[in-house]
Amino acid sequence: MNQGSDPPADPSRPAADSPDPYVRLGIDHDAGFEAVQVARQTRLEEVGDDPMARSRIEAAYDAVLMDRLKERQQGRVSSAARSASQREQASPPPNRPLYPALPSLPSLPVARLGANASRLPTLTLATGREFWLPLVSLGLLTVLLLLPNAAAEVLLSLAAITTVLNLQRRNGRFLAAVGWTLALLVVGLLLGSLLVGALPSSLPLGLPIAPVQLQSLPAMLLLLLGALLIA
Repeated sequence: MNQGSDPPADPSRPAADSPDPYVRLGIDHDAGFEAVQVARQTRLEEVGDDPMARSRIEAAYDAVLMDRLKERQQGRVSSAARSASQREQASPPPNRPLYPALPSLPSLPVARLGANASRLPTLTLATGREFWLPLVSLGLLTVLLLLPNAAAEVLLSLAAITTVLNLQRRNGRFLAAVGWTLALLVVGLLLGSLLVGALPSSLPLGLPIAPVQLQSLPAMLLLLLGALLIA
């Protein structure tokens, strides 16, 4: 056995002294950029600190990159690009939406406008708390309205709020309660204007109240009746 002879070459290892840079790196001509990077790092680890071997590997790596650059400059498609295109055609990616799907919003309840929303209210005399509360509060506001120098606008506002709350408690519909309260208030003020206009200015009223108080009196009474009767 000849101990001085070199060990047999490993056929699986690339030829470090080959003039072909692809063979020197141990890659195919259609290898991608990542494969070229991996082959370069693997060959450098194999040769260790040998400066000549490392320089040949770096030269082969630069030659491969220059070859790819020339192909791009000449408008040619490299074999690596052709193989990648073939792989994409063989297994097309799944269809993806152009924009990410937005989260679905919670569905809001739809208001149903049936016959109950437009029907006329039922006139029914309130009972219990729904009777005594507006009777006492609106009755007190009516008495205050007849006092000298009473603030009619403030008293009518309080009466309207009391009527809305009582109607909403009776029928459970806030918008309907507001609508009927405003209707009663407008009708009462119109009746009050007609009443004040029908009385002669020289005729004493017999009560120490101003015309604005007299004009507000029908509206106050209608609000009281509405709070007690509308259901």
